[in-house]
Amino acid sequence: MSAKRTERLLTLVILLLSSRRGFTKEELFEEIELYGEAATGAAREKLFDRDKAMLREQGIPLEAFSEDPLFENDNTVQRYRINAEDYRLAGVNFTPEEYAVLSMAASLWDQGALDSAASRAMRKLSTRSGDAEVPSRLPVQPRIPTNDPYWDEVWRAMSKRRLLRFTYRAASTGREEERTLQPWGMGARFGHWYVVGYDTSRQAERFFRLSRITSAPRLLEAGFAVPESFDMNRALGSLRRSEPDNTARIAVRPGSSHALRVRKGTAVLSAGEEWDQLGVKYSSAQVLAREVAVFGPNARVEQPSELAAEVNALLRGALEALLEAPDDVVLSDTPMSAPRRQSSAQDHLLRLLDLVPYLLAHPGAELAPTARRFNVTADQLTRDLDLLFVSGPRHYPDGLIDVNIEDNRIYLTNAQNLAEPVKLSMDEACALIVGLQALRDLSGTRTTEALLSAQTKLAAAAGDAARIGSAVATKLTEEDIDPALEALQDALVSGVRVEITYLVPARDEISQRLLEPVRVFSHQDVWYLEAWCVHSEGLRNFRLDRIQDVQATTVPVENRRFEPPPEGRAGGMAEGTTGGATGMTRSSPEVYKPSPSDRLVTLVLQPPARWVAEQYGAVRTGELPGGALAAEVRLSSVSWLPGLVASLGGNAVVIHPREVRESALRWVEEALAVRA
Repeated sequence: MSAKRTERLLTLVILLLSSRRGFTKEELFEEIELYGEAATGAAREKLFDRDKAMLREQGIPLEAFSEDPLFENDNTVQRYRINAEDYRLAGVNFTPEEYAVLSMAASLWDQGALDSAASRAMRKLSTRSGDAEVPSRLPVQPRIPTNDPYWDEVWRAMSKRRLLRFTYRAASTGREEERTLQPWGMGARFGHWYVVGYDTSRQAERFFRLSRITSAPRLLEAGFAVPESFDMNRALGSLRRSEPDNTARIAVRPGSSHALRVRKGTAVLSAGEEWDQLGVKYSSAQVLAREVAVFGPNARVEQPSELAAEVNALLRGALEALLEAPDDVVLSDTPMSAPRRQSSAQDHLLRLLDLVPYLLAHPGAELAPTARRFNVTADQLTRDLDLLFVSGPRHYPDGLIDVNIEDNRIYLTNAQNLAEPVKLSMDEACALIVGLQALRDLSGTRTTEALLSAQTKLAAAAGDAARIGSAVATKLTEEDIDPALEALQDALVSGVRVEITYLVPARDEISQRLLEPVRVFSHQDVWYLEAWCVHSEGLRNFRLDRIQDVQATTVPVENRRFEPPPEGRAGGMAEGTTGGATGMTRSSPEVYKPSPSDRLVTLVLQPPARWVAEQYGAVRTGELPGGALAAEVRLSSVSWLPGLVASLGGNAVVIHPREVRESALRWVEEALAVRA
């Protein structure tokens, strides 16, 4: 059915582009025989209405008009056409350097709506650029995740300027209330996406964090106008983390609890043989309670009592969960995998409309490289070419596209109506505009002439769609990692070793490392350094927020060390990331990868902790009652597991191996005993 709908849609586009006078519905039904497959006349009308809506949604300017002004609103005498001038991408050309910068901007998006849009935008712009070779590996590789709850729904309401209604849990009170919002813009900061707009019940501008939306948002019919003065970059810049306004007195064992010791604002109040006394600044008791619970018997809150109660509640929850967790669970042999994008007639149509201008601009393009460029198999590309060959009006044989494949080279003729790419849609323009702005704002990034000129040309190519650039914004880094990021970028450019002071939470220690940096990348809003550790003689990952100090040396790196590990063998360990080994190669920034020496551990995860399965790459999972998930993960070390169980208050427990569960149980009991 999808291929037939794609053929029908493509034929409709070809026809409507071919005439300035346009066609009536009856003429279109006569020319496009696939409309004749509808069971009834009413069904055919609905089919046509859906097709019109789909084309318009994808940014194709389908017009409806009447030649007789007296019957302007009479659907029976309306004609339809696609204005070729409005359809075509504005005539701008990009240099290879500008195209490479645009490719970098497109690559920022993780899987999601704007990831697909960025790929489509680059396909269109490829016909307006030199044959740029995009660098296969960049020293700094940021990513913009869009996996927050209801991201797509909020984006749709914002881009369509439709009111949005949802239930929201307020951070200050914890209460859930229904809110109705004019979504003016969206932005990502502090690891979360926010929507900002006019709250109709509060009659004021408000921010809402997507992760606190507790019901599926509903798009209302009512529209709205965004104030001309609104700019999401400025709004996002006004967001601030809560400044610590409380001080806790926390007793910690000497030589332990280093994450608390190096926390910003912490002061050592006294030192003793059994306990050191720390003064720890904080703004959220819940957040600090989780951080203290991680250290179990090595840390206890002396003051205030409310914070001590929060920690005790977490530990008691962990103890209860460990005692009551099942001894065994049923796991599926099917490993967790990333969700696959669903193919659709819309996506297929857009690919074909991008494919034609590319092939006309590159006559004799080879089959296999073209398939790779469009992210399909050679077989799928061949089917696409067959579909192009048969699509078109049945009464105009000379209107059909001619497709020839000779010696695996593709030649198209008779396709001039589709010779120009479709103009950028709003989501395509947004993906590139926001990506370029994020590159400009990235700490330490050197703004190049190519980046600035690419922004200017892109705005011209996007036309009206460029307005969305002021409605979406991201901030990829914050002040806590900016100094380390800038120093590491300088070291990468200079090609020299660095010395770092690093916090390793899994071992609760501060270590000194001599490293040869390979690259810096972000994953799920966390920045990592991939580097060759001279002491360990292996590739390692280091979280930038755990680097206490970084100093560049004058010793050059030895690039021969950075060859990818042999196939089938794990690469470097993920230092201090409380997970297993990682097989980081130069082209695939993965945080975790199993190693033959890893241990298999089975966890039971309640709904708030299901993220653990994804973060640690569960090899087997099993659904449990109440939304819980059983997950089997590979870990290089299990010493940190009791701290995880405690910090999550029992929302995650280990059940296998049995000795690991027993060890966690004893650890939690000891932690409670020191508070008795």
